[in-house]
Amino acid sequence: MSTLKPNSVTEKCYHCGERCEHEAIRFDQKDFCCQGCKLVYEVLSENDLCAYYDIESFPGESQKSKNTKSNRFDYLSDPDVEQKLLDFKNGEESHYTFYVPLIHCASCIWLLENLNQIHGGIIGSRVDFVKKKVQVRISNQKISLQELVNLLSNLGYEPKISLSDLDGKQKPKADRKTLNRLAVAGFCFGNMMLFSLPEYFSERELLGEGFRGLFNYLNVLLSLPIVFYAANDYYLSAWNSLKQKQINMDVPIVLGILALFLYSLWQIFIHGEAGYMDSLGGLLFFLLLGKIYQQKTFATLEFERDYKSYFPVSVTRLVKDAEEVVLLTKVKLGDMLAVRDEELVPADCILLSDHAYIDYSFVTGEEVPVKIKKGEVIYAGGRQRGERILLTVQKAPSQGYLTDLWNNETFARKKESGLIPLSNRISAVFTWAVLGIGFSALIFWSMTDVATGIKAFTSVLIVACPCALAMSTPFTLGNTLRIFGRNKFYLKNAGVIERLAQVNTIVFDKTGTLTDTTNANITFTGQELNEQSKAVIKALVESSTHPLSNRINQWLGQVQPVALKDLEEIKGSGLRAEFLGQEVRLGSTSFTGTAIPTMTTGGNIVCFTVEGQQIGYFTILSGLRNAAKQVVGELATKQELHLLSGDNSHEYAALAGELTGMNHYQFNQSPKDKLAYLERLNGTGAKTMMIGDGLNDAGALQESTVGVAITDQVSHFSPASDAILDTDAFRHIPAFLEFSQSTRNVIKASFGLSIAYNVVGISFAVQGLLSPVFCAILMPLSSISVVLFTTVSTNILAYKRGLISLRKK
Repeated sequence: MSTLKPNSVTEKCYHCGERCEHEAIRFDQKDFCCQGCKLVYEVLSENDLCAYYDIESFPGESQKSKNTKSNRFDYLSDPDVEQKLLDFKNGEESHYTFYVPLIHCASCIWLLENLNQIHGGIIGSRVDFVKKKVQVRISNQKISLQELVNLLSNLGYEPKISLSDLDGKQKPKADRKTLNRLAVAGFCFGNMMLFSLPEYFSERELLGEGFRGLFNYLNVLLSLPIVFYAANDYYLSAWNSLKQKQINMDVPIVLGILALFLYSLWQIFIHGEAGYMDSLGGLLFFLLLGKIYQQKTFATLEFERDYKSYFPVSVTRLVKDAEEVVLLTKVKLGDMLAVRDEELVPADCILLSDHAYIDYSFVTGEEVPVKIKKGEVIYAGGRQRGERILLTVQKAPSQGYLTDLWNNETFARKKESGLIPLSNRISAVFTWAVLGIGFSALIFWSMTDVATGIKAFTSVLIVACPCALAMSTPFTLGNTLRIFGRNKFYLKNAGVIERLAQVNTIVFDKTGTLTDTTNANITFTGQELNEQSKAVIKALVESSTHPLSNRINQWLGQVQPVALKDLEEIKGSGLRAEFLGQEVRLGSTSFTGTAIPTMTTGGNIVCFTVEGQQIGYFTILSGLRNAAKQVVGELATKQELHLLSGDNSHEYAALAGELTGMNHYQFNQSPKDKLAYLERLNGTGAKTMMIGDGLNDAGALQESTVGVAITDQVSHFSPASDAILDTDAFRHIPAFLEFSQSTRNVIKASFGLSIAYNVVGISFAVQGLLSPVFCAILMPLSSISVVLFTTVSTNILAYKRGLISLRKK
């Protein structure tokens, strides 16, 4: 039962922390400011989720202005609106991604990731705190989109939905709360300085005692909004850190604020002195200014890592029955796309072919392909299994959604990173050291001069804040990501850079990696191919992304393919299908069951049979990429090089003669053999980088320290890869490895710069020679200096390695 309790003493709402005006609602021995906040508490209590309040005091948003019975979400029941908001949908579940600006703390994350305990129709949810996004999976039979949004709104986390902007990614606006706190701190600081001018210019004698006292008391009043409002985020951060039995960089800042405030009160009310309230105002003003600067910089960094900037998915578009390969960014609504076996569907599309088998494991984790009929929707992220299909684009390419899929935890691997946790460890140790030095300075000076002791204590805590240490790693790695991206080397995340710097063994796939389709020499031996046979082969190879299929496809030219039935690709073996009631096969000798005369010229053999009868075979002499000799030669001086190939060893002599420095060759390797080979290398302690085409090499890419999928005419995207390398950037592989190693040195140098700055700053602060406000100015300047140092250093190193041009592209 809930009761109304007169407010003789103003209570704070247990849910949101606002003052309970007039009468507080008493429920479960707790006070609430309105029925809305009480309702949210009841919902959490009924579902045993009140641990939400244990993570942080007053974590919720006020519900006073919210009408929980509102019908303003009725428009979400419109199927057209629902379709625009959908990320994915099948017979059982739907996926939605919402921008929720009210996500602000660990409690929000905890609650939003436990939505499935509140409503049985919610399968799961995941929060991206930086982007303030929540991805929710719901059961179609148990909850609707409208009910989901209503639930989120009632909990205090109403999604921001703007239908006019659904086709574009919304960029979160600046943190309004931080801006408001900065405005308050700036107003109070400015007036404090005005009242303190006589103290600075030694004109205090000209003021009467009454005016001096009045100015001091006004400074105390102006300090209250700063201490109890503007500094709120620092208190919450420090308290949450202490509750987790950790010390973060906000703990010394809070101690400095409290020390300065309490000591100034003691000076003003006990000794009649001016105190340091103006310094306190300046301290918070410059701290918040530095915080907004960091937020803006990180927001820019995040925006520049958007899908369009670093993920070049290309697709096959049909224009007047002719194929052309274009970047996904150029795909428009209504375009017709061709998607082959194992390729990713890049946008929500309508199926034009009779049927398709779509593997949604990339989206749902379920590996069993789903049969899609003509006219049905295929969602972005699905992977085609089987013959080539035709699609028409129904919805703008889900670029941000595919980026989220690539970084989804389903495909995350536990690969060690060195410098990121190192920076965290250094910051933690450094914070403890700062506290020790600060208290030592306080005790030392207090024996002779308490004012100097307080000043030294506060100055040490502020000037030695390890912000620069914490920022050096993400900014260095972020700039490195951008430089790699501009050179068509697209890394999954910053952690890949560190692993790339440790690589000492490189494993190349041969076909499609070291070799180039345009440099291949193709001949056909056997019965003369009539137009029908060419059309059958064309239909087979068009459905495959294998490099040998691509070469035969190019050799056939503009031959029109025929319609095949039950087309299937057996990885590492070949293709088979049914045509006019006969089985046709194209592939290896073992797959087609044929025997080939002893060859003296070498090359890859691809046999063509009809009903088990050999028609003939293609001899494909692989041509190396133009830069292959140079790349292998440069890498061989520092790396151990291996070559893995699923082909026969008939090309060994030719390859060994051209690839100087490649000492390890393995042929006839199936996908499982390649995986086992990488496992053996890693077992010896090697740090491996596997470079393959992402088709037969998925297991090896997954097992390697760094897996790089190389793209040629089509982008075969694999979640097993850590990076995507455009073939145009193949020649830069040695430069990429050297640059990643240099990046580690830049990070270490920035650590040294940060530590040197702190040593110099602390040496002056412990002597009481720096004022707290001056230290607050130095803090953002130190952060700026680290950003400038890392940016300039990485750009210079990239320029020396030919990865940056002085001219704008």
